[in-house]
Amino acid sequence: MPEEVLFKSEQTQSRSEIATLLRRVADNLDSGESITLRAGAEEVTMDPPANPTFEVKAEREGPAGQPGELSVEFELEWDEDASSDDGGSLEIE
Repeated sequence: MPEEVLFKSEQTQSRSEIATLLRRVADNLDSGESITLRAGAEEVTMDPPANPTFEVKAEREGPAGQPGELSVEFELEWDEDASSDDGGSLEIE
């Protein structure tokens, strides 16, 4: 299935700034509100269902055995026309 990018933003920010943005997403999820992503003139609003799939990935990109780029990715997924099933539990420390 082809992927259509609805919104993308990538910029260097402080850990505190990132935490503020993630906290806003968490607060909206907790209260059942939509999530609006905005950067300049670009904007998209999404309304995750009560039980979306939550994917967490830690990755290293680059040549094997050599220093590369590290990343942590947090992703919410759901079908546009159906709610997702409840998955197993994840813990983050």
